[in-house]
Amino acid sequence: MNFHFKLAFLFILGVVCALTLSSISLAEELEPRRWTHLPINTNFIGGGFAHTDADISFDPVLKIEDGQVDLHTWLAKYIRTFALFDKTARVELLQGYQEGRWTGLLDGVPTTVRRSGWADTRLGFAINLYGAPPLQGKEYAAYRASLNTETIVGAGLSFQLPTGDYMDDKLINLGTNRFTFRPRVGVLHTRGKWSVEVTGVVELYTDNTDFFNGKELENDPLYVIHSHLIYTLRPGVWAGLSAGYDYGGRSTVDGVEKDDRKQNVGWAVSLGFPVTRNLGFKLAYIGTRTQESTGIDSDTYAAGFSAFW
Repeated sequence: MNFHFKLAFLFILGVVCALTLSSISLAEELEPRRWTHLPINTNFIGGGFAHTDADISFDPVLKIEDGQVDLHTWLAKYIRTFALFDKTARVELLQGYQEGRWTGLLDGVPTTVRRSGWADTRLGFAINLYGAPPLQGKEYAAYRASLNTETIVGAGLSFQLPTGDYMDDKLINLGTNRFTFRPRVGVLHTRGKWSVEVTGVVELYTDNTDFFNGKELENDPLYVIHSHLIYTLRPGVWAGLSAGYDYGGRSTVDGVEKDDRKQNVGWAVSLGFPVTRNLGFKLAYIGTRTQESTGIDSDTYAAGFSAFW
């Protein structure tokens, strides 16, 4: 393969890697029950695995075809709830490990890039501003049993730290080498066995000054909205349908704006069920599709567990 063609292919693939992570980011946001009332002074741990297949659509002038991503993600999560200003609040820590393979054809010649390592660490804080009083033990159980209709309003902020594997001489990395801030606000309304949840998120990025051989990568904010319809079959067993949309995130490299605005729609189906009083499992399918001529179409299958004490 011509060296300049190969370098061009890898550069475009590296930029599209950010698109891939944007699509995956939308998939991560399609998690229902984010604002569920939790008992305070409780520890939650969780783990899971997700497999993502994605097709990449390139600008036809690049002569790149059959772009694909195959990504395996292992996740570990910790949550601690507490009372703050007479409200229920929580902090959380999320860490992932990933193995991925990016492939494509340039003028009919196959090219493959593989990466494995730690993803960026995420820290988060959330607080229920309305509803969901800070309770625990028997008081919490009695309060939950007495409710038929409930509205909860919450707000939160998460931080994505530049701790993931990153090489400044490579265009495709699992880490982003920059901070990402995600302020969010959401509403959860429950009536009987049905719940409706809506959340809005803004993703704000610092600049990556070591994007590739000293280049600087900037991104506009990405705006995300997602909603969930949840039905409780019986205590501890629930099923959810989710939908989401994101827009924005156009990138600029060394002052040159790229034609890579993100616009994705997403949907998800999930099921949660208990195994013991303190242990539960969740299964989910998440799909995303780009609404631009270039972008990512992804399908993710995930399974996870959570336990508390």
